[in-house]
This record gives sequence, C-alpha cells and structure tokens, in this order.
Amino acid sequence: MATLAHPVPLPRTLAVRHLGPNWYATVMGTAIVGNAGATLPLRVPGLRAACTAVWALSLLMLVALLAARALHWARHRDQARAHLLDPAVAPFYGCLAMALVSVGGGTLIVGRDVIGLEAAVAVDTALYAAGTAVALAVAVTIPYLMVVHHGGHGVHEGPGGHGGEGASPVWLLPVVSPMVSAALGPLLVPHLPPGQWQRTLLLACYGMFGLSLLATLVMLPLVLGRLLSGGPLPLALTPTLFLVLGPLGQSTTAASTFADAAPGVAYGGGIAVLYGVPVMGFALLWLALAGAMVLSARRRGMGFAMTWWAFTFPVGTCVTGLEGLARHTGLVALRWLAVLLYAVLVAAWLVAASRTVRGLVSGALLAAPAEPSPGTARTR
Repeated sequence: MATLAHPVPLPRTLAVRHLGPNWYATVMGTAIVGNAGATLPLRVPGLRAACTAVWALSLLMLVALLAARALHWARHRDQARAHLLDPAVAPFYGCLAMALVSVGGGTLIVGRDVIGLEAAVAVDTALYAAGTAVALAVAVTIPYLMVVHHGGHGVHEGPGGHGGEGASPVWLLPVVSPMVSAALGPLLVPHLPPGQWQRTLLLACYGMFGLSLLATLVMLPLVLGRLLSGGPLPLALTPTLFLVLGPLGQSTTAASTFADAAPGVAYGGGIAVLYGVPVMGFALLWLALAGAMVLSARRRGMGFAMTWWAFTFPVGTCVTGLEGLARHTGLVALRWLAVLLYAVLVAAWLVAASRTVRGLVSGALLAAPAEPSPGTARTR
C-alpha cells in the first residue's frame, strides 16, 4: 500500500514499481463473490453461470497479478524489499495466500462446470498447496519481522506503525490466511485416497484452524485496545475495520466444512452450530459497528483507496459462514440473512471493482506516492 495525498504520475515502464501485495485483495474479493454465490441456499436462474464467470475473472486476475508481481520483484527489488520491511505493507502478503486458496476452491466449486472435475481437482490441489505453504510461511515470517525488524527500527507510532498505539486490523491478515486453507481444504478430502491421505488433510485443517484462531485471539485485543484508547482510525484506514470479520466468518465456515467432510463424526454438525452461532452473532455486531464508523468517515471526507476491498472478502466469509449454519440448522431466517448479506457483498464488489478500474485507467493507483500529510495513511 502506497501513501496517498497527491500521486505523482509514473512512466508506463515503471507502472509496477508501486504494485504492492495488497493488490491480491482484488483477487480474494472477486473469488469470494463466485464461491459464496454458488453455495447460496436458494436457486436463482443464471446464478451459477454468473458465479462461474466471476470465478473465471478471478483466475485471470490471479494469473495477471502473479505475473505483474514477478516483474515487480525482478525489476524493482529495492522497492519489493522495502514493502517487505514496511510494517504497514508486509501483512498484506497474507493476501497472496488467501488469493491462491480462494481461486483454487472456486475451481472445485464452480470451475469444474467448465474444465471438468478431474482438471478442477488438479488445479485446486496445486493452488491449495501453494497457497497453504505461503499462508504458513507468512503466519510465522510477518509476526517475526514485526517483532525483530519492525519493532527495532523506531516504528512505534502512527496508523501503520508497530506497537499498541499503532495496532491496525491489517495485522490480522497474516494470521487469518491459514484459516482460509482450513475452511477450503475439506473440499479436497473426498478426492484423496481413503485412509491416511484423507485423515491427514483433515487433521491438518484442524491444526490450521487452531493456529489461526488462537493467533487471532492474541491480535484482536490489540486492535480493540487501539480503537478504545486512540479513537477512530485515519480516514483511509477506516475500511480495514471490516478485516475483523474475516477470522470470524472464515472460522464459522471452517467449522461447517469440517462437519460436512466428516459426517460420521458424532455431533460434528452440533459443534459447528455451537461454535458458529455466537461467533456470527459477534460478527454481525462488529459489522454494524464498523459500518457506522465507515459512514462517519465518509461524511468526514473519506475517499476511495484500495482499502475499500476490505468490504468484500471479509463480508463474503460471513456469507459462507451463515450458509453453513443454515445448512446445519435448517433455519430459514439464516438462509435469508445469508442472501441479504450476499447482496451487500455484490454491491461492495461492484463499487470497489469499478473504482479500481477507474484508478488503473487514470494511472492514479499505480502512481508514485507523495509524502503523506498529517492524519493520512498508507492506502495503496
């Protein structure tokens, strides 16, 4: 994420210099629209075809972004290293892991309608393996850098800084990425050889669920403490409040997929409901709180930034979490709540996508950042 005030236009040859890992959020936010829509508990003519088209778009975006990021590392290694050592940017490497796993899961959910089941399993296996490896590496590396490097270079204040006063919801990104692998891993279980292979993957998903959940429970109080003691986030960072929904919705989704993958386990569905209902209750509370803060920030002049993509994937995880709860409880109210939240997700995606395309065409989103003014924050 670059900084913001008045971007300086760049020559086209340098267009990828300021392309940070946060851009993978566009892939995540697009993939979740297709994945969540395909599993909605209602049948709408053309919905699955539309979700398949969105999945195809997310796959194309992933390929294009991987190529652009590879070019970024090849031609602008100094900037890439600066991003990795920047506490405001480094956590977004979690988005790479979640983009890979989300697109892979979408391949198995809807992509198989286009490429066939065998090819879909192969693609999902490759993307899931790569994404999970990145997720586990990021979950260790980024917190390590935050302690050893970021905390040791005087970066203790400001909206993107390290330390309690600078705690940001962005810090959740590295530790929530294994939860995405935990939630989508069970989709591959039926396609593995019975016995050791299936049990190993399922147990690994349980382990990643616990890893991510416990790490989130460590990080979340820091974020809440920052809000209670420091007041609202800077305008450009306000949308990142929605990132708190990610671990809540994704863990609820994971609990449901665990029950689906191991139907013979006694009380599996009951445990998913006992866990998911209170967690989703808190998620809805946070959604209302974060929404109110965003509306307040908008009235105070909050403009578009890449942080607006935080309105997509985290909300999508709540949709899939509600879908799982509706499936295991049979409650119509939960089904319609999932549908309502999905409508919010689609609207948020349309706004974020259209504004991003406009920013790309104008060159503003890939321009060199200007020095931040007081009260501003990193947004690209």
